[in-house]
Amino acid sequence: MTALVALCLPPFAATSRADGRSSNVSLVNPFIGTTGASSTEYGGMIPSTAPPFGMTRWSPMTRDNYVSRTPYHLNDPKITGFIGTHQPAIWMGDSGYVVGMPGVGAVKTAAADRGLAFTHADETASPARYTVNMQTGAGQTLRTEMTATSRVGSLRMTYPHGAESNFVLQATRPGITGQVHVDPRAREITGYNPDRQDSDLGPFKAPHFKGYFVARFDTPFAGYGTATGATQYEGRADRTDGNVSAYVRFPSGTQKVQVRIATSFISVTQARANLAAEVPDDQSFEQTVARTRAQWSGKLDRVDLTGATPDQKAVFYTAMYHALQYPSEMSEHGRYYSAYDDKVHSGVSYTGYSTWDTYRAENAFLTLFAPERINGMVTSMLQDYQQGGWLPMWKNITETNIMVGTNADSIIAEDMAKGFTGFDRELAYRAVYKDAMTPPDRDTELDFHDREQGTPVEARAGLTTYKRNGWVAADHTSEAGSRTLDYAYEDWAVAQIAKKVGKTADAHMFLARSNNYKKLFNTSTGFMQSRNLDGSWADGGFTEGDQWVYTLDVLHDIPGLIALKGGDEKFASWLDSYFAGGHNNHTNEPSHQAAYLYDYAGQPWKTQEQVRRIARTNYANSPDGLSGNEDCGQMSAWYVLSSLGIYPVNPASAQYAVGSPFFDKAVLRLPASSRPLVISAPGAAAKPYVQSLSLNGRSITEPSLSQTDLVRGGHLKFTMSSAPQAWAATTAPPPPNPEPAYDMGCAGCAGSRSAR
Repeated sequence: MTALVALCLPPFAATSRADGRSSNVSLVNPFIGTTGASSTEYGGMIPSTAPPFGMTRWSPMTRDNYVSRTPYHLNDPKITGFIGTHQPAIWMGDSGYVVGMPGVGAVKTAAADRGLAFTHADETASPARYTVNMQTGAGQTLRTEMTATSRVGSLRMTYPHGAESNFVLQATRPGITGQVHVDPRAREITGYNPDRQDSDLGPFKAPHFKGYFVARFDTPFAGYGTATGATQYEGRADRTDGNVSAYVRFPSGTQKVQVRIATSFISVTQARANLAAEVPDDQSFEQTVARTRAQWSGKLDRVDLTGATPDQKAVFYTAMYHALQYPSEMSEHGRYYSAYDDKVHSGVSYTGYSTWDTYRAENAFLTLFAPERINGMVTSMLQDYQQGGWLPMWKNITETNIMVGTNADSIIAEDMAKGFTGFDRELAYRAVYKDAMTPPDRDTELDFHDREQGTPVEARAGLTTYKRNGWVAADHTSEAGSRTLDYAYEDWAVAQIAKKVGKTADAHMFLARSNNYKKLFNTSTGFMQSRNLDGSWADGGFTEGDQWVYTLDVLHDIPGLIALKGGDEKFASWLDSYFAGGHNNHTNEPSHQAAYLYDYAGQPWKTQEQVRRIARTNYANSPDGLSGNEDCGQMSAWYVLSSLGIYPVNPASAQYAVGSPFFDKAVLRLPASSRPLVISAPGAAAKPYVQSLSLNGRSITEPSLSQTDLVRGGHLKFTMSSAPQAWAATTAPPPPNPEPAYDMGCAGCAGSRSAR
């Protein structure tokens, strides 16, 4: 891709690690993915600061955010605020956000009036701190620094000398009724914002949902007021209204001000407790920066690369930074608000579950790099099932019914296959069994088109006809081709869970049903094709892809797909046409496994070629360096795993297809491993082809590795070549037969085995 702007801003001073080297946190470029040629089809990322999986991410704000629009875009000329956002992806909405903005001179409470110009030369970002100098007049700048914990944002302002200083806290926008309260004695502004921009999606309306906040200043107020839009009410401490905000002015001559803004989904009282727990009054701004940076260091410094260029390192560690943001925490120190039943519960909870995207590689990435989170994430999904009746499809605070399929089935099957046991396995089976066997309400009445409003939980829409005929009927249900293929794979995943809990008969039934993908194969065209209720072929019916892409969407039975296509040679030739014809669209997830399918057809060197090409053309160290939406970590997880030479074509199998490592050496200190995994591939930059592979001295002759191979550590040695090689050409990956890597439930993922 051609970079629009060659922006790679210098990081803050590097922190040293125990081994004396600079932390890899310094290599992250948070501006990757902040712009692109399209207004929506780019990375959709923001230069946010928060720890891994932070509940509230803090970002400079250059525009109002909503569905298909994030709060920061690199090309915007002004900053209108600093937002505590819960927006998980560009094409989802925000919920319970809060915005703060410093100003000079007359107080400006309307967003349209308060923007301040800035340049990227005066802007610096890292995962733990963001700094910008905004222009307030001739030769004057207002400096704002920002850091954050999971639930608290901290802003430090340096106002121009001699200027009258103020700060505006906006709770809601026009049409949204919120509340603000100013307490000058406590030097606080408190309130709430009930806005859920996706509230028109899904059946759960969460009538009591609010994003609460407590903003505590370190400087006394010289004056204060409340406002609705540009209309101000000087000296008025309370206001419940639409487009509501509060403001404070500081004493004349004030230059340095710090404000800590705590957030909560539970109450103002809980927000105040979050403030005390995460950024107490005696904790300095620099201490907060250091603690958040240390959390990132604890993840990013587990991987060291040799033979990577500076740009490759920036892309790699930024990809880790992106992937480690999802899903985000929703619980608050042992309690959480559930939008499914509109109540507060005890436990751990997560949100931002884009399961249709993330089941492919993001979850596999998390099982390797954040295994301590996995049991809690599964438990969170099971709580959603208990409180809302179904596992999440696309949870953005609550179910939104976005995308197709019940891909939580795959995530749970994968986690169980990899040995995670710290959740209720019987409850998990009941949940996935319901996904697979119970049609959604009104299944025969609604077509469940994209973002359809007023629908029940979509779950497996069209399951009625799928169970009857073996396919979702295209003349009754939207996106029927994609759904059929997804349901077949998910049936396979449910079968694996059934085996684990001793439901042998169910396992056989679901395995048989997983062959339904064959019913979409049109032998006269060689493509997968949607079908109507009467069995006739239908046009379209695919989600973010076409018949070329979806003909490859058989993750659980690639040998069966190859047989349908006429065998290895014909299948590989068809793949050649697929890539040569430009049908592989890496910006959308159904294409993500395609390059690895040559492994299964006896031509793994073509996998090695294509993976390198895809990485080269879709990822770059520039603001437009993501070709498509990040999609809650999936785009970045693809890059991280592919750059290490592996990819989970069938995630629920606990196996990885082998590709082509990008670097001479990668040392991985995985949290659940007792020793590092060293992946060596000398000369990889100029030698993309695998000549041989060994693991701890044992020759690997098939293009496949297991989770066990990786988490046990040791030496994974690639011998690379500049020309295509016959390695693994006669030994396809084995049939999926998942076995636990370790008992991960969960002492083995808390760090006790860590080498760091």
